[in-house]
Amino acid sequence: MDVRTFEAALPELLDGIGQLVRTESPSADLAAVARSADVAARLGTALLGAAPERIALDGVTHLRWRLGDGPRRVLLLGHHDTVWPLGSLAARPFSVEGGVLRGPGCFDMKAGVVMAFHAVAALGDPAGVSILITGDEELGSPSSRALIEDEARGCAAALVLEASADGGALKTERKGVSLYEVLAHGRAAHAGLEPHLGVNATVEAAHQILTVSALGDGAAGTTVTPTVLTAGTTTNTVAAQGRFAVDVRVRDAVEQARVDGAMRTLRPVLDGSRVEVRGGPNRPPLDADASRDLFARAAGVADGLGLGPLRGVAVGGASDGNFTAGVGTPTLDGLGAVGGGAHADHEHVEVAELPRRTALVATLVHQLLFGEPPLKQSAPTSRTAPSRPRTP
Repeated sequence: MDVRTFEAALPELLDGIGQLVRTESPSADLAAVARSADVAARLGTALLGAAPERIALDGVTHLRWRLGDGPRRVLLLGHHDTVWPLGSLAARPFSVEGGVLRGPGCFDMKAGVVMAFHAVAALGDPAGVSILITGDEELGSPSSRALIEDEARGCAAALVLEASADGGALKTERKGVSLYEVLAHGRAAHAGLEPHLGVNATVEAAHQILTVSALGDGAAGTTVTPTVLTAGTTTNTVAAQGRFAVDVRVRDAVEQARVDGAMRTLRPVLDGSRVEVRGGPNRPPLDADASRDLFARAAGVADGLGLGPLRGVAVGGASDGNFTAGVGTPTLDGLGAVGGGAHADHEHVEVAELPRRTALVATLVHQLLFGEPPLKQSAPTSRTAPSRPRTP
């Protein structure tokens, strides 16, 4: 198994990616996600010789292949939902020109889904491989979290086919994520006639935003960012309600707990107002211990394939790999497409890297299944309930 195997399969790889990209799948549109699952299931079935189990949770369609039993199990993990609304293809059509593939969701992460199918199909005997393709990752995986965690438990490794970092680097650390919604409750009054009889939820929300913003810690790598803000009803009414969302990113569980505790102790500033905090930790951190041994193996595989030195980087964004690492499964992320522009108009994939990257994944899976003893599992992260606010 080498790069030439996948260079020969490049037309099929591109065709499969094109089919999936042309099937738009914004996370919140359950019918669109179901259509995308149909396409992914068809592509995977043709390559793997087995149909997936379709798992519908809260109306979201997920796909799972368990390809026989072996002495070890390796999980390949990805998602087929995107952030792009229906109609995005009209302005950003799928294309392959000048060695660059474009289209909404191509980099994050439909190319990675098709790469996973080709990598496993090339094994010959895929006994022990699980492939899980979820449909709500871009929302924070509210319906699929337990499915992901249960599938990862007991696996020798979880390989996440999310897009690479800059220059093709693998993602060896990811920050944990917490998501909150802070509600300020006041009392309405006429802003011109009787403003003194009101309790201004807009002002209360402003006080709380300043308090929340101060919870970040740059030295610890913790960011606490108020994002979407709404308040009031009309320009001549003292606002009775206000609310804002908060995005928290942390490097370790200690910081995640510290910020969560501080959020729970928010108190109103204005007399007569009330503050309510919803949400909480969404994804635990993926720390370096979870990926260290797997990255070393992947680097060795890359050297053997002549792919040059691999780089590993820490990133602020989270993925479903945070969940697999959180239950103690060795996890390596960013094994998918090389390119850039996730969630942006310039989203793209470097075509020449598709065979190289797919060869890396296939060889790494083969080695994990048959070549070396299982990796040492790390201690699971304390499980925290998924929060309702959605991750961007």
